[in-house]
Amino acid sequence: MINDDEIDLIALTKALWEGRKFILKTVIVFMVLGVATALLSPKEYTASTIVVPQINDSSIKLGGLSSLAAMAGFNLNDMTGSTQLSPMVYPQILNSVPFQLELMNTSFRFPQQQDSLSIYTYYTKVKKTGFLEGLKKYTIELPGVIIKAIKGDEEISQNTTTSKYFTLTEEQDEIREMLSEKVKLEVNDKDGFLTLSASTTDPNLAAQITQKALEMLQQYITTFKIEKASAQLNFIEERYNDNKKEFEKAQAALAEFRDKNKNVTSALARTQEERLQSDYQLAFDVYSGLAQQLEQARIQVKEDTPVFSVLKPVTVPLEDNTSGFAILIVFVFLGVFFCIGWIFGKELLATFKKKWNSEEDLV
Repeated sequence: MINDDEIDLIALTKALWEGRKFILKTVIVFMVLGVATALLSPKEYTASTIVVPQINDSSIKLGGLSSLAAMAGFNLNDMTGSTQLSPMVYPQILNSVPFQLELMNTSFRFPQQQDSLSIYTYYTKVKKTGFLEGLKKYTIELPGVIIKAIKGDEEISQNTTTSKYFTLTEEQDEIREMLSEKVKLEVNDKDGFLTLSASTTDPNLAAQITQKALEMLQQYITTFKIEKASAQLNFIEERYNDNKKEFEKAQAALAEFRDKNKNVTSALARTQEERLQSDYQLAFDVYSGLAQQLEQARIQVKEDTPVFSVLKPVTVPLEDNTSGFAILIVFVFLGVFFCIGWIFGKELLATFKKKWNSEEDLV
């Protein structure tokens, strides 16, 4: 027995059958919209590369990567060195302000452009001169354009920085957000590799950006990784150069004294020679010790420098990411759900009206 508050499933099924023509027409309309969307949507291509960071030290810990330590160069069981940089931090480097500013100011070969342009120049100068962009500027964005013209251009020039912080313009910030969405780095903590990818509307441009991002990432990671060792090396080099001068000065002074006092046998001369010999020996010992430290520091920098083994080099993608068939299927499902919701909604509304009217009659 069906309660009054329940919807009659038979009635709903009958309503769907009676509205089959409406459903068919609506689905056809949604199919046409899906085909139009698939044809008009800009194609997007993704270029990618897979690399394995070879880590010589056993002080990085990264989840399940320890299982591939022997094969991939990882030894991730301890966390002892303060200068170590976990691969889990690499995506943060990719999305950092200095990295993205450098990337957006790097020149690339854009389609239909004779000269190489930076990403910043292309998206702020070239792309904004198109018809749709101009129409948007003088319609939707017209109030903002007028206000900006009255106030004047108060934006800070590109790449304005201080020693402690960066000052970005609105355009730079918008391009940063775009790069964060289009250039991605995924860390596979199970198999121990990194996947770097870039997506653009041009396959060659996607490959260019991916290759440049990889080179920059290696440079930034190397800088962070050897920062302490490089500072130590620079300090020892300075001390080495200073003591080298002191050693040469003491050596020259001793040689000059011996040349001038070859036949002198006085106690004063011997004492002076012993003093010069002592100064020379001390300078030599310090100089020799610093030379050894300098060589060790250079070796340490080499050892700390990370190496990336490229498993999959960057290649120009041949197929775009968008699937016209998938878009069509989505629109078909949307059309079906819309029709079912519309018919069920009408039935519910009719039921509520009928109940409402019956209660009014009772009153």
